[in-house]
Amino acid sequence: MRVTGQRFSLNMISAISPRKALRFMAVKGGVGARVFIEFLKRLMRGQRRQMFLIVAGHPAHRAKFVKAFVESLEGKLRRYFLPPYCPELNPDELVWKDVKNNAIGRSKLAGPKDLHRAVVGRLRFLQKRPDRVRSFFQSLWSAIIAFVDRDGNGDDVRTHCGMIERCSRFPES
Repeated sequence: MRVTGQRFSLNMISAISPRKALRFMAVKGGVGARVFIEFLKRLMRGQRRQMFLIVAGHPAHRAKFVKAFVESLEGKLRRYFLPPYCPELNPDELVWKDVKNNAIGRSKLAGPKDLHRAVVGRLRFLQKRPDRVRSFFQSLWSAIIAFVDRDGNGDDVRTHCGMIERCSRFPES
């Protein structure tokens, strides 16, 4: 294998649901507000019911441009923010870990095209294995509920399609 010594990267955005769905987008370059909005448009395509999206604190998630886009959807999409520095509450972290461990870490990647092929191939593999996607929620869902429902009475959490609908401890944008 020829080694170039060059570094190359690829960013990915993904969203998963406890209903076993995985949606993703792989992009070259940074993930800013415009890229995130493109991903949101893809997520919303064909969506009939209101969608609840739990996001981390990435600057693209909090951008004014994104907030304006979400508001333009007139309530069809609601964002909730995870607390800072809580990757253990984000099931997407397990998607990324799976991709890194099972696609990138086990491959000889000669260039950016190989990296893209490996990442997208693994994400498509996961899309076809809904039980694997659901498994990402098993421990994380318990952690989210425990974090949200600290008083243990269940008043703080109401689930809709497996996602958190209302939670005073996950601020809504």
